[in-house]
Amino acid sequence: MPRGTSAALLSLGLTVFAFSLGATRAQSNGADAVAALYSGSAERLIGAALEDDTGYRRLAYLSDRIGNRLSGSASLDRAIAWALSEMEKDGLDNVHKEKVMVPHWVRGEESLELLEPTERRVALLGLGDSVGTPPEGITAEVVVVHDFDELEALGEAKVKGKVVLYDAPFKTYGETVAYRVNGPSRAAKLGAVATLVRSITPVSLSTPHTGMLHYDPTQPKVPAAAITIEAASTLARMQERGERIRVRLRMGARMLEDAESANVIAEVRGRELPDEVVVLGGHIDSWDVGTGSSDDGGGILCSWEAVRLVKKLGLRPRRTLRVVLWTNEENGTRGAKAYREAHASEKHVLAIESDSGVARPFGFGMAKEASPKARERVSSIAPLLAGIGADRIGPNGGGADVEPLGKDGAPIMGLDVDETHYFDWHHTEADTFDKIDRLSFGRCVASMAVMGYVSADLP
Repeated sequence: MPRGTSAALLSLGLTVFAFSLGATRAQSNGADAVAALYSGSAERLIGAALEDDTGYRRLAYLSDRIGNRLSGSASLDRAIAWALSEMEKDGLDNVHKEKVMVPHWVRGEESLELLEPTERRVALLGLGDSVGTPPEGITAEVVVVHDFDELEALGEAKVKGKVVLYDAPFKTYGETVAYRVNGPSRAAKLGAVATLVRSITPVSLSTPHTGMLHYDPTQPKVPAAAITIEAASTLARMQERGERIRVRLRMGARMLEDAESANVIAEVRGRELPDEVVVLGGHIDSWDVGTGSSDDGGGILCSWEAVRLVKKLGLRPRRTLRVVLWTNEENGTRGAKAYREAHASEKHVLAIESDSGVARPFGFGMAKEASPKARERVSSIAPLLAGIGADRIGPNGGGADVEPLGKDGAPIMGLDVDETHYFDWHHTEADTFDKIDRLSFGRCVASMAVMGYVSADLP
């Protein structure tokens, strides 16, 4: 972005911020007290987040020079080493990594050929942790179903020996992803030899979406892959016409021995209560396609940048403000589990995860299990973000990496952003840096910085 544009956006953002802050000070006594104490610090953090492009440039470097970062890969190792080096340059406290053993799944070569009723190659991506096919592949008929009820109605007689395709239309990610996660074992129970799933996305430009599956240990493990919306719709129409569908699926996927990885940690050490911690973070690993820029390069960089700006502006909160780059969120969440175990003795005052992209932020979603006191506390801070439109505290939030802390009683939240296009490129080759908007990224940094700093500093 040209520097003149950046300055104009900063001026506009601060003007709107000042106006909105005045309008929100009468909302409650709690918000009034927080505004009186922290409006100056919040304004400084917001201004720095909108003006300073360090985090944005680092995200570009991570995307362009390191790329995707699947657990167990050399590129993930490079990303961890790079992050540690840059955090040291930032002068953050207690910069270190904590060892985590992670699954090491390798995709290998893969292909899908339609053999009948016509011949063509079909784009696909194997699902994470899937087993592979024999070297010669699997050649079988395809049966298309639109939901689990339809699969069960077919029964073993019509499923055994076939490839099941789940052509389930996208409703919400949380609802539709069940076909990717649980579909392989549900079909294997009825004798299917492999499964395909329509990519879990509302929009496709012939781009398949990968993601993790979960095998039921009581059922055979069958190869599983995602195909595009276009391909799934085509096969569904062929079945509706009564045409025989045959495919040849080849997948070289395999699981190797666990590999050594690490969580990356840095802090601004608390001045009075250093053993009480506010955590900001995201996951440093990604799938092995695209560059992992939105999922979750943006999340780790906006969290890291938030803590860096607190340090840069000389703001040392009462409690420790910590950034964590968790490893292995995508296919195991071992980083989250290891962090919880390693830091069980600490008091986590709040844990905020950014793992939904870094489009325009609306505020935060707070887990429903959070206490009324915790919800009241963050609600009193939120008006400080009204000027950038990020003052909403929603009823649901959290994330896979902070969830273990939530189970131990810590209040957990997730950065709430505009997800209009997030699932268009989620887990695909299209998750690249060009999808990152500079101003929206800056607003995400500002949101994390203000919420994180004030939460860590409240008396």
